[in-house]
Amino acid sequence: MANSSVYEKTCMVTCTDNDKVVQAEVDNFREKESLNVFIATNKIHMKWNGRSIYIGNQFGYEFTTPGPKEVYRTREGRHA
Repeated sequence: MANSSVYEKTCMVTCTDNDKVVQAEVDNFREKESLNVFIATNKIHMKWNGRSIYIGNQFGYEFTTPGPKEVYRTREGRHA
């Protein structure tokens, strides 16, 4: 049986240089691997740090996010 999750299309992103937090659109999310976020049409690629957050650098700033929240999980497979 395979499980798959559905995630929100947005997440909160923090700029660690100035502590500003903004909501960003999420694209190409791969849980515990990487994701792309879009802030005001600017794309930031972020990678999983192996512990709890995704980290990316763009425009000379560092950005972090815990990623999008899981909306629900589905189970697929045969039910006997």
